[in-house]
Parts: sequence; C-alpha cells; structure tokens
Amino acid sequence: MVNTNTLSIRYLKTIGIVNNGFNGRGFANPYDVAFGPDGEIFVLNRCDPARRSAIRVGVCNLAEEYLYEFGYGFGDGDGQMTLPVAMAFDAEGRLLITDEHTSRVNIYSNKGDVVSKWGVKGDSEGEFNGPAGIAVDSAGLVYVCDQRNHRIQKYTSEGKFLSQWGVRGSEPGEFNLPWGIGVDISDNVYVADWRNDRVQKFDSSGQYLETIGGSGEGSLNRPSGVSVDRNGNIYVTDWGNERLQVFDSNGKAISSMRGEATLSDWAKDFFESNQDEMETREISNLNPDIPDHLNTPYHISSQTESYFWGPVSVRIDSNNRLYVVESNRHRIQIYEIE
Repeated sequence: MVNTNTLSIRYLKTIGIVNNGFNGRGFANPYDVAFGPDGEIFVLNRCDPARRSAIRVGVCNLAEEYLYEFGYGFGDGDGQMTLPVAMAFDAEGRLLITDEHTSRVNIYSNKGDVVSKWGVKGDSEGEFNGPAGIAVDSAGLVYVCDQRNHRIQKYTSEGKFLSQWGVRGSEPGEFNLPWGIGVDISDNVYVADWRNDRVQKFDSSGQYLETIGGSGEGSLNRPSGVSVDRNGNIYVTDWGNERLQVFDSNGKAISSMRGEATLSDWAKDFFESNQDEMETREISNLNPDIPDHLNTPYHISSQTESYFWGPVSVRIDSNNRLYVVESNRHRIQIYEIE
C-alpha cells in the first residue's frame, strides 16, 4: 500500500497469465486496457512476432472470468491489426484501436464486430505516421498521439479532422515521439512525451499549460502512459525506470511504485494442474539479490516477480481502480485509489 497525506493506493489483485497460443484465457504482450459498461475489462494483445496472427482483444472481468475475445488476424484488412498500441471507448460505446503500422484507427462494437476505420499514412492534416495513444474527452472528441509526426491530432469519433498541435523538438509544446495520452475531468490533455522524458499538459485546444517530470525527484525515463483520477492526481507508467510515478494536481511527485503482484487465479489454476511446475516455482528465487553490475531498473524488474516489468499503460476505471499493464509479464496489476 502507498499512503501520502492526500492519497492512498492499495493493491487489490493481479489478472493474467502468459498465453502462447492463438486464443483462450490469458494474455500475450498486453499493451492497453479499456472498460465496458458492465464491468468488462478489454485487453489489447499486441503479441510478439512469432504469434502475430493471434493479435486480438480479450475480454474478462474483475472476478477473472474470461468472457470472449475478438480479432481478425494480422494484416491491414478490415478489422485486422499489425502493431496495435492503444484503445479507448468513444461516446457511442464503440472501441477505437490505434495501429502504428497501418497508421489508422480501427472501430469495433463492444462485442467485437468490425464497424469501420479511418486514417491513412502521411504528414498532412488528418494523416498519421505511427498513431499511438488515444483518449476521448467528455464531449466525445478523440485525441491521438501522432507519434512520428511529433504532434497531437484531434478528431470526431467518426474520424473528421478538427485540429492539431505540436512539432518535433524539446521546448514547451513540442514533442519527440509522443506515445501515451490521457484527459482529466476538465478535458485537459496530458501527453507522455516519450523521447523527451516528460509529460506535458495542455488545454483541450492545445494550449500548453505545464510540464510534469523533468530532473530530480519525479524524473521520468521514457514515459509510456498517463491517466488522471477524479481528484487530479496524475499517474505515469515510467517505462524506462520500470515503475509507476504519481504526481499531485500541481505536478509535484508524491509517490513511486515498483509493483506488488501476486498470482492471478488463472496462474493458480495452472499450477494446481501442473504440480511439477509448482515444485519448480517453490524452489526458485523470485526475489533475488542483484549483483552491482546488473543493478539497473530493467534487470531488477526482470528478476523480481512482483515488480512491474515493461509497464506500457495505466488506466483508471469508473470505480477509481488503477490498472497497470505489464507487457513483459503478460498481466495487469490492479489497485484501489482511496
């Protein structure tokens, strides 16, 4: 549990187990989550190259019931994905998913039916070059990190271009490979400015407001995702440091978390059915002492099972629960914000 004078973050549970197949319960390099109207948790499985034909969205709930999944194979056909990055539900309850390779946004129903798509590759207004993070504001308008064009673009949910801001650079309001994006209850926009190692805050028209992160306490190393709770606290997956950073509404660093994962119910079921694997686990050192020459965030997290390893996204559901997506351990750690 993390406690500050204004915030308490309590570990709740972990959902996930690696799925090396092409369907069924479990995750394969999850990259993002989104939340359906009835408590469903939608998980975007990006998959590694060896299983790229299994790219899909798996749907479960907090009780770890695996409900259904959908996917239309690897490629650029209708409903297909190649390098999916992020997703969000629009105001009509449709699921929008960005694909950085095909440079488009795919639209599905909440049951996985293909609805439509929009976007083409380019650098003109309304075109993409590697779309990554996606977020929807209270008016239903859609914001997309146009990664390799170093800008943010704003659309209607049907893909009508409205506006854009940003150029490549490191000054306020400039970007270098923006990756993750979130909005707060006032529709301010927060961008995880990946290569500049910071989060930038804008109003909904793109007016620069402030920078979060930087040097010293709360510094970031390749931030990948950002979300804001109902009280204005800012949560950033600090990918390069293998941790979650928390800032208050003024941008002051107030907490840093490495992770507290326990076994998911899916993993427990697996070990009950595979006692030899359980015996191997029981004699393994899952929290080893790391030698000085390997004392880096990556090596520590890769060897410490409970820690975040490859945190790529952070999202907050309507019940103020915090979800941290770990691509490298094929799981999601869930916390309650109090």
